Amino acid sequence: MYFPTSAARQLSSAPALPLPSELVLALAPSPRKTLFATVTRSGLSLWRVRPSAVLAHLSRTETSLQEHGENLHLHWSPDGQRIVIQTTESYLVLITVEYNAEEVPYQTPPLAANAARHFLPGAGEALPLQSLSLHLEGVIRIEGTLLSVSPRKEYILFSTCNPPAVQRVPWPNTGGEGASGREGYDTWEVNEDELPWLVDSDVTVCQISYHRQTGYETWITSDGRAYLVQLYETPTMGHSASEGSAVDDERAQLGHLPRSRPSSDSTHSARPLQWHGTCIHQVDPPRWVQKRKHVDPGDVARYTYAEPRRAMAVAPNPKFSLLAIGTYSGTVEFASYPSVDGAVPRPQVLQVPNMYARGGTGSVCAMEWSSDGYVLAVGWEKGWAVWSVGGRCLAWGFGVEYEVDEERFQDAFMYGVRSLFWAPGNFELVMLARSSPNMADGQLFVLPFAKSATTGQQSPDNTQYAFLQMDDRVLVYRGADQPDMSVINPEADVWQHVKVPQSYMSANWPIRYSSLSSDGRLIAIAGRRGLVHYSSTSGRWKMFADELQEQAFTVKGGLLWFHHVLIAAVEVAGAYQIRLYSRDLELSNQNVLHREMVPSPVVILSLVDNSLLVYTADNTLYHYLIIPTADTIKLHLCGSITFDGVIAAPNAVRALSWMIPSAQKQLGDPADDLAVATVLMIVGGKLVLLRPRKSEEGEVKYDMQILADRIEFCWIHLRGIGTLENSLWGYDGQGIRVWLNALAIESTSPSPEADDGSTVPDRVKESVNIPLDFYPLSVLMDKGIIIGVEVEAATRTNLTFTMFRHVTSSHLFLHHILLFHLQNSQCKEAVTFASHYQHLVYFAHALEILLHTVVEEDAEMLSAADHAKELNDPKEIGLLPAAIEFLDHFDDALDVVVGCARKIEMTRWPRLFDIVGNPKILFESCLSSGRLKTAGSYLLVLHGLEQLDGMNGDAIRLLRSASAAQDWQLCREILRFLHSIDDTGAALQSALVETQIVPSTDSQLGQGNGNAHW
Repeated sequence: MYFPTSAARQLSSAPALPLPSELVLALAPSPRKTLFATVTRSGLSLWRVRPSAVLAHLSRTETSLQEHGENLHLHWSPDGQRIVIQTTESYLVLITVEYNAEEVPYQTPPLAANAARHFLPGAGEALPLQSLSLHLEGVIRIEGTLLSVSPRKEYILFSTCNPPAVQRVPWPNTGGEGASGREGYDTWEVNEDELPWLVDSDVTVCQISYHRQTGYETWITSDGRAYLVQLYETPTMGHSASEGSAVDDERAQLGHLPRSRPSSDSTHSARPLQWHGTCIHQVDPPRWVQKRKHVDPGDVARYTYAEPRRAMAVAPNPKFSLLAIGTYSGTVEFASYPSVDGAVPRPQVLQVPNMYARGGTGSVCAMEWSSDGYVLAVGWEKGWAVWSVGGRCLAWGFGVEYEVDEERFQDAFMYGVRSLFWAPGNFELVMLARSSPNMADGQLFVLPFAKSATTGQQSPDNTQYAFLQMDDRVLVYRGADQPDMSVINPEADVWQHVKVPQSYMSANWPIRYSSLSSDGRLIAIAGRRGLVHYSSTSGRWKMFADELQEQAFTVKGGLLWFHHVLIAAVEVAGAYQIRLYSRDLELSNQNVLHREMVPSPVVILSLVDNSLLVYTADNTLYHYLIIPTADTIKLHLCGSITFDGVIAAPNAVRALSWMIPSAQKQLGDPADDLAVATVLMIVGGKLVLLRPRKSEEGEVKYDMQILADRIEFCWIHLRGIGTLENSLWGYDGQGIRVWLNALAIESTSPSPEADDGSTVPDRVKESVNIPLDFYPLSVLMDKGIIIGVEVEAATRTNLTFTMFRHVTSSHLFLHHILLFHLQNSQCKEAVTFASHYQHLVYFAHALEILLHTVVEEDAEMLSAADHAKELNDPKEIGLLPAAIEFLDHFDDALDVVVGCARKIEMTRWPRLFDIVGNPKILFESCLSSGRLKTAGSYLLVLHGLEQLDGMNGDAIRLLRSASAAQDWQLCREILRFLHSIDDTGAALQSALVETQIVPSTDSQLGQGNGNAHW
């Protein structure tokens, strides 16, 4: 998904001014994340994200510091025009950000023509640096102790300690109108009357955070609880005072907060502005705290204590309807949004690998989701980590002090992170380290990431190959085209690096969409504007020759390859089109093969055979047939259908495909596919099947089946091998869940009805669950392997920084599918499925894993049956008899059985060979068929089961056969075996004599003084 790569860039936080260097206290990005600001005790710096450069700096005077206090935190206004600085003396310092279009902050020195080509702009660096200036607008004095600040579009919201309250004040009116009066000034005291939904009203609001995407805000109170809060106005006010009044898809997906109980005070309940909230993180204080609060409720200081589960940070993820909560003890909890009735689901607690966080993590300092919602970056007092939405820890930095020279090491973010945020495109993570041990200004770092192309577009071809994208290049896994052993060799170099043209990336950074063709040879890239494509056969990129044509459109909805034709969903001057470009022609508006207008923005494209599926923001699915003609290629609209009432939030759809019944494929009209197809979608994090059914009026309606929650991405194989045809593979952060023949999935029970009469979708358990210890990227169907990567961080005592790289990993899935068949008494299907893979060099290894799994499960089952005194005929219990029957269909059965036997406990051998057969007979079979090495392995089994004859005749016969075959390596192993079972050397001497490897006259081993001859 997301993997750190290379090494972090370190930014100098000390301004190039004659000012003393100070510790950076806080970091905050602008609303659009093109800029970010840092604050020190007395200064404020404004940075450009790409390229990373300081554009403005404001330093406060000593008089201002003494009167108003030192800087503590900073916050941006939603429009990015103002910055609010919170000081230690409860003042708000208002800073205005002014844009100067006529000034240039940095001048490029003149360069000779031959030298300029060595100083080309990097990705995202071609746009000119804008000149900015910072001006002091004023200072606001806050009565009482200021705790938290949250600027809004029209006012500043803040919380105080004395008295406990939440207040808001309007921005200063520069126009002079409305300067007097109390309009826009509001105060809500923290008590049972004003905020009746608080679990405990004897608290203060320590932290307020507004989340623009959801329209909600999160509050953290002094008792450690966290709340999801929204400001409502009475209908007479005309519109909501909350900035979340505009309901978009994500807000529609979340719904509204449950209304709190009415206040008993009629004066408060009649207020036009009311806060409504629900607790999302419940903390139960100890009994002694509850008793002390009951005795002396006003003395808050007396019952203050360190609660391990006290909330320190909250990060909502509206795209997956998920909340991340960081605690004082360092744990991170994932919880779903509360239901309409206010019930909070049980959270999932994430675990940092203990072997790396030996000294603990400290409390959570900062958290932020990537803009696509797939990963969460967490900063602790003693490290950092990146988690996937399913709970997989992708990368972390802990315990580096044990592996580096602390006097030279400069990557201070490995010791702890104070604040962080994702840069545009999520290719970089900007981090503020807690402190730098060796440099006064070594606190700001930018860590680059490689991410899977499925984060931008989940198309079938992007999941068929492991396909990663970086800041200025893409990486394609080529192991599928290599021999079998190269696939499972982690050291094999099987990644192709394809660098995107500098002229395109410098002006159109970051990459938004990447697409790979079905054969892996064609690549298309779309950035901020335009698109480019590449052929690995020719090694050439094609770009728009006319830059105006390139800048005239934006790809929105995705890119797909249909053979050599590129299909792109674009937005042009407020209109929405689907364009077809040929790889063989130059990129220009004149060479567009076909234009298809669509009425609303495209959310996602999908290609199934020659059917193009287009899902738009108005909740409509269009079905097009791709029809090649003699001169060109065009799209033919077959039909469309709306999902109103089925899909609540169209923009939450992340993946789209469908499955056609075989009868319709062979005999039906493709134009009728839409009415009979089973539609597959990932909506938010839910993997959903929509099954069509016709009503009495002939209308097509859909029954929804939710297969799984929190699915990060999925594969669907319409033409799999044997059992895998129409199989569905989904990854949930812990393992891959496989639904075999998803087209035949039926409801497990009639769908119940909810209280409002709507149908509650049922859930279908997967056929196979494959746990993985790495992050999967693709499934190589023809090789029976799952390919993925895991991150390695290299730290050395002689390095001053940390190097990150991703290592390719693989996992066989054959034995998981075979085990499913055996558990369902489907031996014939298992044999048919396995026969497709018996040509692989590691096929016997896969069977050996299968047998080992069955043997261990069989032992546990026998132990449980014996303990329950229900043991009847041992041969009738467990899967072992079925597994042995299955293995007998393959020539590798003898090797598989003995290979497994040598890897399991000897106590399992009697049960195994009771089912397989007498190992003596198996040894004879190997010896007669010339499988000498396998026979050698059975010698160990015979010895372990004490079935060798006293004269070692079996070993001698095998030694004679090995000598005749001139297999000297096997001979040496047999002689070593004979020496190990008889320390006197008599067995070895007898074998050498009988096989005539050493003549009898010279075989007096150990006799005399060095007279033995070899």
